[in-house]
Amino acid sequence: MSSKINHHHQNDKTNGQIFPQPCPHLADFHARNGTKPFRAIQDCLHIKPPGGRAAIRRDSSEVPRCGVCGDSSCPRLYACMACAAVSCHVPPHSSHVAIHATKTSSACSHEIAVDVDRAELFCCACRDQVYDRDFDAAVVLAHTTSIIQSSKPENLRKRRRIDYRPWSPDLRERSLMVNNASPIDSMSSSNGDLPRGLRGLNNLGNTCFMNSVLQALFHTPPLRNYFLSDRHNRYYCQSKNGVRLCLACDLDTMFSAIFCGDRMPYSPAKFLYSWWRHASNLASYEQQDAHEFFISMLDGIHEKVEKDQHKPRRNGDCCIAHRVFSGILRSDVMCMACGFTSTTFDPCVDFSLDLEPNQGSSMKTSSTKTNHSCNCEADGMNSSQNCGISTLMGCLDRFTRPERLGSDQKFFCQQCQVRQESLKQMSIRKLPLVSCFHIKRFEHSSVRKMSRKVDRYLQFPLSLDMAPYLSSSILRSRFGNRFFPFDGDESNTLNEPSSEFELFAVVTHTGKLDAGHYVTYLRLSNKWYKCDDAWITEVNENTVRAAQGYMMFYVQKMLYYKASEKQGTS
Repeated sequence: MSSKINHHHQNDKTNGQIFPQPCPHLADFHARNGTKPFRAIQDCLHIKPPGGRAAIRRDSSEVPRCGVCGDSSCPRLYACMACAAVSCHVPPHSSHVAIHATKTSSACSHEIAVDVDRAELFCCACRDQVYDRDFDAAVVLAHTTSIIQSSKPENLRKRRRIDYRPWSPDLRERSLMVNNASPIDSMSSSNGDLPRGLRGLNNLGNTCFMNSVLQALFHTPPLRNYFLSDRHNRYYCQSKNGVRLCLACDLDTMFSAIFCGDRMPYSPAKFLYSWWRHASNLASYEQQDAHEFFISMLDGIHEKVEKDQHKPRRNGDCCIAHRVFSGILRSDVMCMACGFTSTTFDPCVDFSLDLEPNQGSSMKTSSTKTNHSCNCEADGMNSSQNCGISTLMGCLDRFTRPERLGSDQKFFCQQCQVRQESLKQMSIRKLPLVSCFHIKRFEHSSVRKMSRKVDRYLQFPLSLDMAPYLSSSILRSRFGNRFFPFDGDESNTLNEPSSEFELFAVVTHTGKLDAGHYVTYLRLSNKWYKCDDAWITEVNENTVRAAQGYMMFYVQKMLYYKASEKQGTS
C-alpha cells in the first residue's frame, strides 16, 4: 500500500498546511478514460520480492529502453498509460517523456505514465510523481493477490518453525577436512586479540555505503552460518549453472576471505562489479544510500535463486535472503462509520521507521512498554544540532499507532458501499530471524523542492522485546482477550519463537546529505568494534550510543549464541 504523499493532493488545510490542487493533467486523463486503464494495469504488475516492490511485468530477458534515444541505463524509464511507449526522464538534462506528452490529441492524452521499475504514476507535463486512489488500489490488490497465492496466513506457523540440529562430521567428512583444509588456529594473525572475522574492507571509491552493510552481513549469525557451512558452494553453483552473475557466489567468496584469519584489508572489487551488473542504474563511483544497497543486494540474491529453481517456492523459503530477513506486516484499515475492517498482509525485509516529532515526548515511551536495556546516555551529542531525542521504541510506537486517514484518502468500504473516512494501523504479523530497522534520516519534499538530513539523536537498546508490536498483542489490546484466538492459527502462541532480540550491528551516517560517510559498529564477544572501511578498532559502548544510527540489526536471542562466549571456542 502506497504511503507517499506529494504536492498533487486536493486543496485541503490540515494542521495549518494548505495542499495545492490536484494535477490537472491527471484530472483530464480521468475525464477522457475513466478508471478503466488503472484497473487494467493490475494484470501488468509484477510483485518482486524481497520487500514486495511492484514493477511492470516483463520477460526476464527483456531490457526496457527509451523509444527516442534507445538508452536502457537511464535511472527512470516511464511507460505511457495511453500508448505504452517507453521514454526516459533524466533531470535536469533531457526528458523524452515531456516531449512525448506533447502528443496529446482529442482522442487521448499522453501526459500520464507509469515508472516501469517502481510502478508509480508520473505526470510527464508536470515532471513529477502524482497520486491516484484508483491506481493505488490496483497496486494494493496486486500485492494482496501475490501474497494469497504464495503464502496463506494459516500456513505461517509451519514455515515459522526452525529445526535447528547441531552438526558433527562423520569419519569421511573428517578425513576430507584434514586433507583439504588448514586449522584456523594455526594461521597467522596480525592481531590475535580481535575475534575471527574482523577484517577491514578497502574503499574502492565512495564505497563506504557498501562496506558498512557488508560488515553487518558478515556477522549476521544465520547468514554467517549459512555460508561458512558451505550451504552455497560457488564452485558447484558455477559448474552447474555456468559462469554468470551470482551475488551469492560472490558472497561465498567474501565469507571465505573474511574468516580465513588474514587481517590485511580485503578489496570486494568482484562483488562491486557483480552488483553494478545487477543494479546498472546505481553503477557509478558516486556515494549511494546504504539502505538502498541493502535492499538491492537481497533482491539480487533472490532473483538468482528464482531463476535457478523452477519449482514453486513459498514466501520466506525461496532463498537465504528471505529465510533470514523476511517478515510480514499486517495493515488494518477500519471504516469509521460502520467499523468494517479491511486487512492486508505485505512481505518486508526491513522496517523503515520515521523519527519521532520533536515535541519533547519521546522519553515517556520507554515507560509504556516492557523494560529495555536502553542507551540513556548521550555523551558526545550536540543537542543544538540534533534538535531533540528519539528512541527506537518510540519510533516503533509511532509505526504501530492508529492513524486517522485524511478526507482525501477515503477508502471504499465494502459494507457501506461508499468511500468513508478510515483509521489505519500497522502491526508485525511475522517476525524475521534478523530484524533490520532503517531510520528515515533523509527527507525529500516535492513541495519545497529540497532535501535534507535529520540529525536527531536516536536512543536504541541492546536488548529489544518486539512483543508489543506484534499483531497478536495489538489486536488483543484493541479487542481484549475475548478476541483470542484469531486468524485461525494464533491459539498456540507458546510454540512461537521468542520475540526478544539482541543488537549486533549498527550502521551509522555522519556528515551531510550529499557528503557523508558510513561506519559500522559490530558487537562481538560482548565488545564493540568500529569498522571504518579498512580500519578496525575497538571502541567503548558510549561511542556507539552517541553515534547517529541509520540501520540497526537485531537477531533473535535463540540465534545469538551467547555474545559473551568467544567465537573460536565452539
